[in-house]
Amino acid sequence: MDMIDPFGRTISYLRVSVTDRCDFRCTYCMAEDMAFLPKKDLLSLEELDRLCTVFIEKGVRRLRLTGGEPLVRKNIMHLVRQLSRHLESGALEELTLTTNGSQLSRFAAELADCGVRRINVSLDTLDADKFHKITRWGHL
Repeated sequence: MDMIDPFGRTISYLRVSVTDRCDFRCTYCMAEDMAFLPKKDLLSLEELDRLCTVFIEKGVRRLRLTGGEPLVRKNIMHLVRQLSRHLESGALEELTLTTNGSQLSRFAAELADCGVRRINVSLDTLDADKFHKITRWGHL
């Protein structure tokens, strides 16, 4: 059974934030004294898998994982591997990720192995000084 929004459109896309944590402190995203949610208040990876699965069963065909920075979430690849079963079954058409790119070299091959074919990378500038000013911590 498909989900329909108030305008009569089929809901087929879901964006799920898997963490509020990030390894940068971008001026437009986080206050310098950012208070993160207690880890006990975050959904577990198993809860995130169940949540996404329910939405997929209701007609979601495209799923995007976001954050914070999703690749800093402990054991995030466990969730990606679990969700990839929906790609294999054909229930999900696309599993994508939005990232700042800082952890991509560490996870790119495994993400590809799990069926992730598209990644959005947030990159604000190629100027190293500007990049550091924007991210407060980051280095190109």
